[in-house]
Amino acid sequence: MQRKGVFHARRTDAVLLLVAIVWGSSYLAAKTLTYALPVLMVLFARYAISTIACLALVAARRRNGGYTRDEVRVGSLLGVTQAAVLVLETYGVAHTSAANAGLIISLTIVLTPLLDRTAGNGRLPPRFFAATGVCLLAVTLLMSGSGFHTPRIGDLLMLAAAVVRAAHVALVGRLTKRHVVRPLQLTAVQMVVGSVLFAVPASSSLPRLTQVDAAVWGQLVYLALFCSVFAFLAQTWAVQNSSASRASLLLGTEPVWAVAVGIGLGGEKFTILAGLGAALMVTGTYWGQSIERTERTTIREEPPRRTTTPTSI
Repeated sequence: MQRKGVFHARRTDAVLLLVAIVWGSSYLAAKTLTYALPVLMVLFARYAISTIACLALVAARRRNGGYTRDEVRVGSLLGVTQAAVLVLETYGVAHTSAANAGLIISLTIVLTPLLDRTAGNGRLPPRFFAATGVCLLAVTLLMSGSGFHTPRIGDLLMLAAAVVRAAHVALVGRLTKRHVVRPLQLTAVQMVVGSVLFAVPASSSLPRLTQVDAAVWGQLVYLALFCSVFAFLAQTWAVQNSSASRASLLLGTEPVWAVAVGIGLGGEKFTILAGLGAALMVTGTYWGQSIERTERTTIREEPPRRTTTPTSI
């Protein structure tokens, strides 16, 4: 029985690690695709393929019923914010290295708790802001490239993507706590919304899809089915079968894989300053993540305080 439990834990860890690897590799795949197709066409194709897959999965599980009103409303709102994240990310990675993109977007890890705390979840300790400062210093070094100069547009777009993604993640947390929604149905609605949003802007470039080779189509399918559908559903399953701390630790390796894939497969090179920035980014995000997790656990374990004034729910 114990051996079975160990095997189950290792299998769950392997799935989480695979999700991190897939997400880390997505930046190089997206960057390569922007050489062959316009950004908006890449986004529309990615969403359209993901939509077909999600709708097919929902249809195959008809016994679970159709879409609820909450799933449609929440999914529609999150579909818009998710589309905004992917627009910034894809335009950003088109104008910077895949390694830089993966590292800068990991700022989401320390930005999300800052935005989420505005909902009244308590104050973060000063050392968390020190970790955030380390991450911001890392971004400065990554943007500097081979020397200090005006930041590249791609790095600035990835920085904006990190902020918007943090807001999106915080919104996901708030909305899914208030409403009962199923991950697959919610994902399907978001994919449909994204497809609709990018259909018109990408319509003029649709003939380009008939001119690209099998390699481009393979990358589009990889982004849609593996980096979107599979990664989201696998993450949900794995988190349900593991601790939140262990899951966040393994998923937090995403920027490491982004660098590894960018250098190993994309032939990208790191300068000394960029390498130092990468080390600081990984250190800062892990430090901030650890502080936030510890603080959240402490707040949860504290006994409720007595008060003489009524509190609202």
